[in-house]
Amino acid sequence: MREQDNSVGVVREDPPVAAGERAMLESWLEFHRATLLTKCEGLTDDELRTRSVPPSSLSLLGLVGHLTGVERNWFRSAFAPLGAPVTDGADGRTDIDFDDVADVDTATVMARFHAEVEHSRRVAAEQPSLDTLGTGIRGGQRIAPSLRWVYVHMIEEYARHNGHADLLRERIDGAVGV
Repeated sequence: MREQDNSVGVVREDPPVAAGERAMLESWLEFHRATLLTKCEGLTDDELRTRSVPPSSLSLLGLVGHLTGVERNWFRSAFAPLGAPVTDGADGRTDIDFDDVADVDTATVMARFHAEVEHSRRVAAEQPSLDTLGTGIRGGQRIAPSLRWVYVHMIEEYARHNGHADLLRERIDGAVGV
């Protein structure tokens, strides 16, 4: 019997096969966000903390925490004036590290993820075009990425980590293709 079910009723919609560029990028990013949540759905807190195999310390909860920070970095921080990084909660943390999952509250991690994704959607919607430039740091260098670049980068980031999530979920309960 599961002590706590972290189901969130994820709805994952396939992206359209024909759409304008912005709608296409937004729908693929939404698909990948929902895919990550689908991989977490129905698992207990302990299962969400389950590590892969040594030497890796990846866990589903760690991936959610990491992607919260990625969302924050490429939407909130890159596109001012909504942008200044903020902390969440009394602990002053903005997100968790891949390795930092033992003592965090899973409900808080998931709530932070949902709040940051919602904020990212608002920030993106306020940008007049895909060519709008933001600011950021990549590889130690200051860059001025376009919103288009941020969308493509975020899709790549989620796709890579969703591959990790596939393997983690299969290790936890044998579920594949979730």
